[in-house]
Amino acid sequence: MCIAVFLWQSHPLYPFFLLLNRDEYHSRATEALGWWEGGEILGGRDGLAGGTWLASGRDGRLAFVTNVRELSVLPLAKSRGDLPVRFLESKKSPLEFAEEIVEEAHQFNGFNLILADICSKTMVYVTNRPEEEQKFVTKVLPGIHVLANANLDTPWPKAKRLGDGFNEFLDKYGDGELPYKEMVEKLMTNRIRDDISLLPRIYTPEKEHCLSSIFVDADTPLGRYGTRSTSALFATTNGEVSFYEKHLDMENEQWKERIITYEINKEEETEPNDKTLK
Repeated sequence: MCIAVFLWQSHPLYPFFLLLNRDEYHSRATEALGWWEGGEILGGRDGLAGGTWLASGRDGRLAFVTNVRELSVLPLAKSRGDLPVRFLESKKSPLEFAEEIVEEAHQFNGFNLILADICSKTMVYVTNRPEEEQKFVTKVLPGIHVLANANLDTPWPKAKRLGDGFNEFLDKYGDGELPYKEMVEKLMTNRIRDDISLLPRIYTPEKEHCLSSIFVDADTPLGRYGTRSTSALFATTNGEVSFYEKHLDMENEQWKERIITYEINKEEETEPNDKTLK
């Protein structure tokens, strides 16, 4: 489960600006933010299935995926985390790759997938659980969007809370530079849980209540589950991409942070900056 809020083609400094929380069992192996083998894909990595929840490429393309909340699942489904990786490896446009995925969408459990190309100003949303009269693939329009574990911009309470908070920062800073670290701390660490009467009623009320906060932390029968990392990924109009990640180091239960900055279609990049958060 994840939740993300992002700005697309509607700010004079940032063609794209994303904040994303990744929720997972604490026992699941995970690799922190870094360049993958070959140096073309940047992101964290699922140590079990080998995919990712969010990644970007040197060519200005990026992708992220969330699960769809549902009761029935396929026991031998393909890994949803492979979808962002396959897109970045394919060199296809967002629409071309989306149309390819639709042909095999039934082989996955429910997913929401965002595919974007900053250079061509193209972004599409793909889901294999469309609502009635909704298409599998839709173009994402400029503006502010929130994606949780239902269709894009579904107004679940925590999604609305995150979107409202994001808009407050935009109102405060206007067309100026956005303080991504402050936004991470004030928006993505929010532990407010919603009233049970407001929840979507897919899982049991008790389980949904635990998942109703933006930052999740819960003890479950399968072990501790919750937000393992928070990412801020943004591109500027001069072609610079910055990827920030704050993740929970499971060896010592400490939060660490790293930021990597690079130029689209250029080889130069800043040295990674790693810190342990007190």
